[in-house]
Amino acid sequence: MTAQTPITLDTTKLNEALARFPRDRVMWIGGREVKGHGDTIERRSPAHGVVVTRVPRGRAEDARAAISAARIAFDKGPWPNETAANRARVLLKVADLIDRDREALALMDTLECGKPIAQARGEIEGAADIWRYAASLARELSGESYANLGNDRLGFVLREPIGVVSIITPWNFPLLIVSQKLPFALAAGCTCVVKPSEMTSASTLHLGALLAEARLPEGVCNIVTGYGPDVGAPMTTDPEVDMISFTGSTNVGRAAVAAGAATLKKVSMELGGKNPQLIFPDADMDAALDAASFGAYFNAGECCNAGSRVLLHSSIADEFVAGLAERSKLVTVGDPLDPETRIGAIISADHLGKIEGHVRAAEQSGAKVRAGGSRLESNGLFMAPTIVDKVTTAMDIARAEVFGPVVVALTFDTPEQAIDLANATDYGLSASVWSRDVDTAIGVGRGVRAGTIWVNTFMDGTPELPFGGYRQSGIGRELGRNAVKDYTEEKTLHVHTGPRTSWWLPRGA
Repeated sequence: MTAQTPITLDTTKLNEALARFPRDRVMWIGGREVKGHGDTIERRSPAHGVVVTRVPRGRAEDARAAISAARIAFDKGPWPNETAANRARVLLKVADLIDRDREALALMDTLECGKPIAQARGEIEGAADIWRYAASLARELSGESYANLGNDRLGFVLREPIGVVSIITPWNFPLLIVSQKLPFALAAGCTCVVKPSEMTSASTLHLGALLAEARLPEGVCNIVTGYGPDVGAPMTTDPEVDMISFTGSTNVGRAAVAAGAATLKKVSMELGGKNPQLIFPDADMDAALDAASFGAYFNAGECCNAGSRVLLHSSIADEFVAGLAERSKLVTVGDPLDPETRIGAIISADHLGKIEGHVRAAEQSGAKVRAGGSRLESNGLFMAPTIVDKVTTAMDIARAEVFGPVVVALTFDTPEQAIDLANATDYGLSASVWSRDVDTAIGVGRGVRAGTIWVNTFMDGTPELPFGGYRQSGIGRELGRNAVKDYTEEKTLHVHTGPRTSWWLPRGA
């Protein structure tokens, strides 16, 4: 374990941030603000330890009221039959409002999540961009026609909104992840019920106000806060819900799929990852070190896409780990409200304890901690950037999703071994390959079973490219040109023109 400098926090910045918006929030059901039944959930900043948000503790009846409002808005309201141009106009207005309130939204996510303010600002900007991309897809959504079926027949394939969609989002990227789902469902003409994490609800609830300001019809989007058993469970089991879109842990996603199976709901699941960066001797080492550091420590490693495994050719392994350890010393861990901070606080005390437990278990199994390894001295919840070396595939830390600023190092000697190592988990979300040789880069990239493969970069993203995983990393894809189609059903319309002879009449009758 490495000694670390204690974290200091700026109370002046904290007080200025808290003065920007009210701490008490309301739900949105049927186009109206709803305070709930009196019980609230208090969220304390994991960095500062003070209460930053109070949200209603929704109950099952709140979830059902939201589902009913969404059902009525779909069956009776104008949104499913609205023109693509008008749907796009609303989505573009929402994007503009997100831009307008960018600083307030970033502060909400920073205070609730503990993420660095500079990162949060980038996420809010990215969220607005996704809403604009969804607006463009709304106007491109179309079906097919077939005039080659004979002179007396025409075929049409229509795309219709699937109906009511339950959207359940996690705590690590509150506004960004809801923006990877909600605007595409709205672009298709669906109505929605959204449940943010009970730990990070503020920015999603503020989004509800922006949707109302953009004149989204009442009941089209409903936002309910609370715990999974109270609110999330009805959203996955209610027969009035047609689709579940969930992002979170693989275990909870598995339960959501099982709950929805009783009524055969369509599901879209973006789940866990144990993502490798495969680094070959001919790679640009400086760039690979930078990407490995970024991939491991971005969002304090609380990211399904985190590059939590570095798979190193044995000829460069020791040198690379030493270089990564030196870089980890330069990564600024500290007050999330400081624009210079790169790693903020861990989401909860319980989660911080789990991260430390993974590291201790690896050490007990023979792994070596080359940097960090424990929490930092502070009134908040901070973990040192950690590197665990001499890891084998038999160790739990090589396969389990730690979800913290912890990267593990394993070695290989051949491209085939590298592929086998990369695939030696239950997950398959993303990976990167570092090599100047095109045969190595493409060959290994094709061999790794993951939804996204980066070559000589890591965690680059754009709304135009689909995102999702293989195996236990999920079901389906988000973003990309098919993102709106995922929230639709296909209907075949087969038209016969002219006279039609009844099949049972005798010929000539």
